[in-house]
Amino acid sequence: MKKNLYSCCFKRLLDAVAALVLLTLLAPLLLLTIVLIKLDSRGPVFFRQKRMGRNGAVFNLLKFRTMTHRPRAVTGEVFLDNPEITRVGRWLRRYKVDELPQLINVLTGDMSLVGPRPALPEQRADYTELACKRLWVRPGLTGLAQVNGNIFLTWPERWAYDAQYVENLSLALDLKILLRTFAVVLKGEERFVHKKPAGDAHGS
Repeated sequence: MKKNLYSCCFKRLLDAVAALVLLTLLAPLLLLTIVLIKLDSRGPVFFRQKRMGRNGAVFNLLKFRTMTHRPRAVTGEVFLDNPEITRVGRWLRRYKVDELPQLINVLTGDMSLVGPRPALPEQRADYTELACKRLWVRPGLTGLAQVNGNIFLTWPERWAYDAQYVENLSLALDLKILLRTFAVVLKGEERFVHKKPAGDAHGS
Protein backbone atom coordinates (compact mmCIF):
# COMPACT_ATOMS: atom_id res chain seq x y z
CA MET A 1 0.00 0.00 0.00
CA LYS A 2 1.22 3.46 -0.90
CA LYS A 3 1.52 5.38 2.40
CA ASN A 4 1.77 9.14 2.47
CA LEU A 5 0.64 12.05 4.65
CA TYR A 6 -2.73 12.07 2.94
CA SER A 7 -3.51 8.38 3.41
CA CYS A 8 -2.22 8.33 7.00
CA CYS A 9 -3.77 11.56 8.33
CA PHE A 10 -5.66 13.92 6.07
CA LYS A 11 -7.94 11.45 4.28
CA ARG A 12 -9.83 10.60 7.46
CA LEU A 13 -10.07 14.26 8.48
CA LEU A 14 -11.40 15.30 5.07
CA ASP A 15 -13.87 12.40 5.12
CA ALA A 16 -15.34 13.46 8.46
CA VAL A 17 -15.62 17.13 7.49
CA ALA A 18 -17.08 16.37 4.07
CA ALA A 19 -19.62 13.88 5.47
CA LEU A 20 -20.83 16.39 8.06
CA VAL A 21 -21.15 19.16 5.47
CA LEU A 22 -22.92 16.91 2.96
CA LEU A 23 -25.38 15.55 5.54
CA THR A 24 -26.27 19.14 6.44
CA LEU A 25 -26.64 20.33 2.85
CA LEU A 26 -28.55 17.24 1.73
CA ALA A 27 -30.91 17.15 4.72
CA PRO A 28 -33.95 18.36 2.66
CA LEU A 29 -33.33 15.65 0.04
CA LEU A 30 -32.88 12.99 2.72
CA LEU A 31 -36.12 14.01 4.45
CA LEU A 32 -38.01 14.01 1.14
CA THR A 33 -36.65 10.55 0.35
CA ILE A 34 -37.84 9.24 3.72
CA VAL A 35 -41.36 10.54 3.03
CA LEU A 36 -41.45 9.07 -0.49
CA ILE A 37 -40.31 5.64 0.71
CA LYS A 38 -43.01 5.55 3.38
CA LEU A 39 -45.69 6.63 0.92
CA ASP A 40 -44.60 4.19 -1.77
CA SER A 41 -44.38 0.85 0.04
CA ARG A 42 -44.61 -0.98 3.33
CA GLY A 43 -41.48 -1.60 5.38
CA PRO A 44 -38.68 0.31 7.08
CA VAL A 45 -37.06 3.39 5.59
CA PHE A 46 -33.53 2.06 5.99
CA PHE A 47 -31.90 -1.16 4.88
CA ARG A 48 -29.13 -2.38 7.18
CA GLN A 49 -26.63 -5.06 6.25
CA LYS A 50 -23.42 -6.46 7.72
CA ARG A 51 -20.43 -5.53 5.58
CA MET A 52 -16.64 -5.79 5.87
CA GLY A 53 -14.60 -2.72 6.61
CA ARG A 54 -10.91 -2.04 7.09
CA ASN A 55 -8.95 -5.14 8.14
CA GLY A 56 -12.14 -7.19 7.77
CA ALA A 57 -13.96 -5.56 10.69
CA VAL A 58 -17.72 -5.99 10.33
CA PHE A 59 -20.06 -3.00 10.57
CA ASN A 60 -23.69 -2.15 9.79
CA LEU A 61 -23.98 -0.48 6.39
CA LEU A 62 -26.91 1.91 5.91
CA LYS A 63 -28.94 2.41 2.74
CA PHE A 64 -32.38 3.69 1.91
CA ARG A 65 -34.64 0.69 1.29
CA THR A 66 -35.31 0.29 -2.42
CA MET A 67 -36.94 -3.15 -2.50
CA THR A 68 -40.15 -4.60 -1.15
CA HIS A 69 -40.34 -5.47 2.54
CA ARG A 70 -40.63 -9.20 1.81
CA PRO A 71 -37.65 -11.26 3.03
CA ARG A 72 -35.41 -12.77 0.35
CA ALA A 73 -32.64 -15.36 0.47
CA VAL A 74 -30.83 -14.42 -2.74
CA THR A 75 -27.94 -11.95 -2.25
CA GLY A 76 -26.72 -11.60 -5.85
CA GLU A 77 -26.42 -8.43 -7.92
CA VAL A 78 -29.61 -6.40 -8.23
CA PHE A 79 -30.24 -4.67 -11.56
CA LEU A 80 -32.85 -1.99 -12.20
CA ASP A 81 -35.21 -4.41 -13.97
CA ASN A 82 -35.56 -6.54 -10.81
CA PRO A 83 -39.32 -6.80 -10.03
CA GLU A 84 -38.59 -6.59 -6.28
CA ILE A 85 -37.46 -2.97 -6.63
CA THR A 86 -40.17 -0.46 -5.70
CA ARG A 87 -41.20 2.48 -7.89
CA VAL A 88 -39.36 4.98 -5.71
CA GLY A 89 -36.53 2.49 -5.23
CA ARG A 90 -35.82 2.36 -8.96
CA TRP A 91 -35.27 6.14 -9.01
CA LEU A 92 -33.18 6.01 -5.84
CA ARG A 93 -30.94 3.30 -7.28
CA ARG A 94 -30.58 4.97 -10.68
CA TYR A 95 -29.28 8.19 -9.17
CA LYS A 96 -27.48 6.57 -6.20
CA VAL A 97 -29.64 8.40 -3.66
CA ASP A 98 -30.08 5.11 -1.81
CA GLU A 99 -26.37 5.22 -0.89
CA LEU A 100 -26.48 8.65 0.80
CA PRO A 101 -27.19 7.31 4.34
CA GLN A 102 -23.68 5.85 4.18
CA LEU A 103 -22.44 9.37 4.85
CA ILE A 104 -23.27 8.43 8.45
CA ASN A 105 -20.95 5.42 8.08
CA VAL A 106 -18.28 7.81 6.79
CA LEU A 107 -18.82 10.17 9.72
CA THR A 108 -18.45 7.34 12.26
CA GLY A 109 -15.24 6.12 10.63
CA ASP A 110 -16.49 2.80 9.24
CA MET A 111 -16.23 4.07 5.68
CA SER A 112 -14.53 6.68 3.52
CA LEU A 113 -15.89 8.79 0.67
CA VAL A 114 -13.60 6.91 -1.72
CA GLY A 115 -12.42 3.33 -1.44
CA PRO A 116 -13.38 -0.23 -2.43
CA ARG A 117 -17.07 -0.89 -1.90
CA PRO A 118 -17.71 -2.83 1.34
CA ALA A 119 -18.35 -6.50 0.68
CA LEU A 120 -20.45 -9.10 2.48
CA PRO A 121 -18.46 -10.97 5.17
CA GLU A 122 -19.14 -14.34 3.50
CA GLN A 123 -17.35 -13.17 0.37
CA ARG A 124 -14.01 -13.21 2.16
CA ALA A 125 -13.79 -16.97 1.71
CA ASP A 126 -13.48 -16.38 -2.05
CA TYR A 127 -10.81 -13.66 -1.81
CA THR A 128 -7.60 -14.09 -3.73
CA GLU A 129 -4.35 -12.50 -2.54
CA LEU A 130 -5.14 -9.56 -4.82
CA ALA A 131 -8.66 -9.20 -3.42
CA CYS A 132 -7.37 -9.09 0.17
CA LYS A 133 -5.68 -5.75 -0.59
CA ARG A 134 -9.10 -4.08 -0.59
CA LEU A 135 -9.25 -4.68 3.18
CA TRP A 136 -6.15 -2.54 3.79
CA VAL A 137 -8.20 0.66 3.58
CA ARG A 138 -11.65 1.85 4.65
CA PRO A 139 -14.36 0.96 2.13
CA GLY A 140 -15.89 3.84 0.21
CA LEU A 141 -19.14 5.32 -1.02
CA THR A 142 -17.56 5.22 -4.45
CA GLY A 143 -14.37 3.72 -5.79
CA LEU A 144 -12.22 3.02 -8.82
CA ALA A 145 -14.23 -0.08 -9.75
CA GLN A 146 -17.49 1.85 -9.40
CA VAL A 147 -16.47 4.45 -11.99
CA ASN A 148 -15.32 1.75 -14.42
CA GLY A 149 -18.43 -0.40 -14.62
CA ASN A 150 -19.30 -1.53 -11.10
CA ILE A 151 -21.90 -4.33 -11.30
CA PHE A 152 -21.18 -4.76 -15.01
CA LEU A 153 -17.71 -6.05 -14.04
CA THR A 154 -16.88 -9.49 -12.69
CA TRP A 155 -15.64 -9.75 -9.10
CA PRO A 156 -12.02 -10.45 -10.20
CA GLU A 157 -12.16 -7.34 -12.38
CA ARG A 158 -13.44 -5.27 -9.46
CA TRP A 159 -10.78 -6.69 -7.17
CA ALA A 160 -8.10 -5.69 -9.67
CA TYR A 161 -9.39 -2.12 -9.69
CA ASP A 162 -9.55 -2.12 -5.89
CA ALA A 163 -5.94 -3.30 -5.65
CA GLN A 164 -4.89 -0.61 -8.12
CA TYR A 165 -6.61 2.00 -5.95
CA VAL A 166 -4.95 0.80 -2.74
CA GLU A 167 -1.50 0.76 -4.33
CA ASN A 168 -1.90 4.29 -5.74
CA LEU A 169 -3.98 5.98 -3.03
CA SER A 170 -3.62 9.77 -3.16
CA LEU A 171 -5.65 12.96 -2.92
CA ALA A 172 -5.42 13.42 -6.69
CA LEU A 173 -6.81 9.93 -7.32
CA ASP A 174 -9.64 10.45 -4.84
CA LEU A 175 -10.61 13.73 -6.47
CA LYS A 176 -10.50 12.12 -9.92
CA ILE A 177 -12.82 9.32 -8.76
CA LEU A 178 -15.23 11.75 -7.08
CA LEU A 179 -15.48 13.89 -10.22
CA ARG A 180 -16.01 10.84 -12.41
CA THR A 181 -18.69 9.59 -10.00
CA PHE A 182 -20.86 12.61 -10.86
CA ALA A 183 -20.64 11.69 -14.54
CA VAL A 184 -21.52 8.05 -13.78
CA VAL A 185 -24.57 9.12 -11.75
CA LEU A 186 -25.79 11.39 -14.55
CA LYS A 187 -25.17 9.05 -17.49
CA GLY A 188 -25.41 5.58 -15.92
CA GLU A 189 -22.83 2.93 -15.02
CA GLU A 190 -23.23 1.05 -18.30
CA ARG A 191 -21.71 4.02 -20.16
CA PHE A 192 -18.43 3.72 -18.26
CA VAL A 193 -17.60 0.01 -18.43
CA HIS A 194 -13.86 -0.59 -18.80
CA LYS A 195 -12.95 -4.25 -18.57
CA LYS A 196 -9.72 -5.06 -16.75
CA PRO A 197 -7.55 -8.20 -16.70
CA ALA A 198 -8.28 -9.89 -13.37
CA GLY A 199 -4.64 -10.07 -12.35
CA ASP A 200 -3.77 -6.50 -13.32
CA ALA A 201 -3.56 -4.03 -10.46
CA HIS A 202 -1.49 -1.45 -12.31
CA GLY A 203 -3.50 -0.60 -15.41
CA SER A 204 -5.02 2.79 -16.26
